[in-house]
Amino acid sequence: MRSSYPLNRFTALGILAFGSLVAIVRAQESPRSLWDGVYTQEQAKRGEALYGERCAQCHGADLMSGDSVPPLAGTDFLSTWNTKTVGDLFDRIRTSMPADKPGTLTRQQGSDIVAYLLSANKFPAGKTELATQSELLKQIQFDAFKQ
Repeated sequence: MRSSYPLNRFTALGILAFGSLVAIVRAQESPRSLWDGVYTQEQAKRGEALYGERCAQCHGADLMSGDSVPPLAGTDFLSTWNTKTVGDLFDRIRTSMPADKPGTLTRQQGSDIVAYLLSANKFPAGKTELATQSELLKQIQFDAFKQ
């Protein structure tokens, strides 16, 4: 009797690939905004702890007190990122921070820190965590000022 195990594994991989493709297509069809609640409170709490460990030394505990670094909260921060995407912010953090060890944050850590920054800037939390894939995060508009 011949085993159908390889066929089952192939079928499962196909279903996973198709599901991922559908998620990306749906994200492209319906652009989201920060005002849609794109992170969870739990994720922002993890991000706050990471921020304290990895970011506060330069950016300050209040996200605004670094001498030669840009603020991460308030009008200047919001104006800088307005009209860009959450993916742009995520990629910037993930590849260039922390300044003394750039590129050492994992994708999950970067996503958690972005969630904390969104929370600190008074964007609403939602029911699903912020993704860790740049291509999905680039589908979320950074609309800093609610219209």
